Amino acid sequence: MNIANEVAKIAENARQASFTMSKLSSGAKDRLLLSMADALISGTELLVSENAKDLEAGSAKGLSTAMLDRLMLNEARIKGIADALREVATLPDPVGGVDKMWLRPNGLQVGKMRIPLGVIGIIYEARPNVTADAAALCLKAGNAVILRGGSEAIHSNRAIAAILCGEMAKAGIPEGALSLIPFTEREGVLEMLKQEELIDLIIPRGGESLIRFVVENSRIPVIKHYKGVCHLFVDESADIPMAGKIIINAKTQRPGVCNALETLLVHREIAGTFLPRIADALKALNVEIRGDETVCTHIPEAIAATEEDWHAEYLDLILAVKVVDSMDEAIDHINRYGSLHTEVIVTSDYTNSQRFIREVNSSTVMVNASTRFADGGQLGLGAEIGISTTKLHSFGPMGLEDLTTTKFIVFGNGQVRE
Repeated sequence: MNIANEVAKIAENARQASFTMSKLSSGAKDRLLLSMADALISGTELLVSENAKDLEAGSAKGLSTAMLDRLMLNEARIKGIADALREVATLPDPVGGVDKMWLRPNGLQVGKMRIPLGVIGIIYEARPNVTADAAALCLKAGNAVILRGGSEAIHSNRAIAAILCGEMAKAGIPEGALSLIPFTEREGVLEMLKQEELIDLIIPRGGESLIRFVVENSRIPVIKHYKGVCHLFVDESADIPMAGKIIINAKTQRPGVCNALETLLVHREIAGTFLPRIADALKALNVEIRGDETVCTHIPEAIAATEEDWHAEYLDLILAVKVVDSMDEAIDHINRYGSLHTEVIVTSDYTNSQRFIREVNSSTVMVNASTRFADGGQLGLGAEIGISTTKLHSFGPMGLEDLTTTKFIVFGNGQVRE
């Protein structure tokens, strides 16, 4: 098998299929997604059987319990995947929407219309649900999609993709509109990243090492976020019980995700009363605190923080804590150590809240709310393909609209340029 030739063929077929996808009506796309959801439910027995092969291989490789849990499919999870496809079918179709129109002095009417990106490549790790989720979002936005999942989930991914492609065939949609790279060699990823004439965008989903590998090797624009070093600043006017509630949720609800809180900044004016109180609450939930000198004075059990702690995405029950003298210092710290993911201020001062929103340039900035809301579904996008911490072409959680771009449309009645 010549992997380079196979990947090039897949990319060429996707490019041709993208022209068909861009013309599909909203109704046709929604019917396709609903039929895909029904087919996944009907294929539950097959999916569980194929997934068992991945679980067995993963156990033999010594994958962690947490990784095996991510990998596992059962009846309930398959139903969840199907429900997610049905949810995408209910979302408004962005394709063909006109964002705005304006009239020029010469009578030309100018506007911007949303169109699909074309062909999107998704490279992801051992979560078989991404095969269906990513396909659904890309197809709903009128794109063709090429999927390359992790080797740990290869049997599950192949089975899911086969079911989805079967429904596309029934609907008369070219098979290239949804393709799964069928082999696990890294060469397949490298060849995929060379197809700049055929693939319009790459979206990697996984750990920092995967994303950096993709960025370093891609000739195609990449939507990325390396990590989520999320900050929360408690200013001197903060409602203390509110701040405690938000911090506990942001740090402990799911510590292993990119929108979990990693660094807490506390204004010096309230440090003496606030730090012991939040330390007790965090200690009860087995959170380890790593703090600066002032923090360690107020929280004797805290571990002295190092420079590395301010950069850290722990993805664990560990929290870096620093006392700051002002909002200026808090914002400077965020600008220096942040990853452009999510930052929060807890405050009762309207002026402070507005300044924080203006001056902090991360992709999601919040006032008096948990970092855990930095999620497409939670922010009302319906679903998300991922989170971008790069400012081109999308910034923050990405929904359907972010899988499109815009073109200019112009209406005239015979105008010529002088």
